[in-house]
Amino acid sequence: MTPRERVLAAVNRQPPDRVPKEAGFTPAVYERFRQETGASDPAEYFGMETRGVGFGPLKENPDYQAYYADLQSDRPIAIGEYGTGNIPGDFYHFSRYVFPLRHATSVQEVDAYPWPDVRPSYRHAHLEQQVADLHARGLFVDGFAGHIFELAWQILGFEKFFEDMVLNPALVERVLDRITEDNAFRARRFAEAGVDMLRVGDDVGMQDRLMMKPAEWRRFLKPRLARVIAAARAVRPEIPVWYHSDGKIVDIIDDLIEVGVTVLNPVQPECLDLRWLKERYGDRLAFWGTIGTQTVMPFGTPADVRQTVREMIDLFWPGIVIAPTHVLEPDVPWENILAFFQAVEEFGARG
Repeated sequence: MTPRERVLAAVNRQPPDRVPKEAGFTPAVYERFRQETGASDPAEYFGMETRGVGFGPLKENPDYQAYYADLQSDRPIAIGEYGTGNIPGDFYHFSRYVFPLRHATSVQEVDAYPWPDVRPSYRHAHLEQQVADLHARGLFVDGFAGHIFELAWQILGFEKFFEDMVLNPALVERVLDRITEDNAFRARRFAEAGVDMLRVGDDVGMQDRLMMKPAEWRRFLKPRLARVIAAARAVRPEIPVWYHSDGKIVDIIDDLIEVGVTVLNPVQPECLDLRWLKERYGDRLAFWGTIGTQTVMPFGTPADVRQTVREMIDLFWPGIVIAPTHVLEPDVPWENILAFFQAVEEFGARG
């Protein structure tokens, strides 16, 4: 099988010749990779089967300076395309957010916000050729439509978002709708361009529960997620849809399937009963992840990593793309990273 055929088989719960794999590195781990291998591309070096495509940047971002005029920081604030402020950390990949609509109280303020424009052709006209080039190399290609919940709270503020779900739901819904409109456009363009899978998702789970009541998720997020998926499925009815959320999200898995999700990520073993998950949903979902980054990757031995990889392949075969459940942080030993890839090579051959 080509890498593309291998992943397509796995996400459609059909037997591939071997288990496909993926892993993401934080900058510090990437530097360690370069030092250890002399290579520059982890995906090429480790033979990962997947590649992503995306929209290009705006020629010029909207001016958000007025939304930061009352702030003082001893570090520069990086302002993103949607006006979200970011104060980078020193070592890990985490940052401190600053929220541009933190003072907003009305939908009029949301409407007046200088939202970026995703539609100019120069941002996405390249997608068809980029997908074709990657397919010509035998690779599996996906596109990420964007976060809904996460971007909304990064604009409004985390606490404010939850408060306004109760106190000012019209404000929250206007922000969510504006984001959903952009994500649906991206989803449609990815489908038109021929990607093999649509990626969507939001971190809505904590270690032991959802961040909100299931009824609130169903009111505020489910219909908007459905709209994004429907935009892609209007073009490609059978396109696989990958959904990411860390944490314990068992209360909404049936809802995710209902709106069209077919691949669940990251399948966090510290939060979920994996055997139950496979037994209950293995005929409707493929699973992408499963190797814990809170436990075995940073704190296990290479032998532990090897054993866990083998167990996950045995449990979830054939519908698994095996991967660490998060980007690899600097506390993951290099030997464990090697053990992960070596174990996939050793135990993943099933065809």
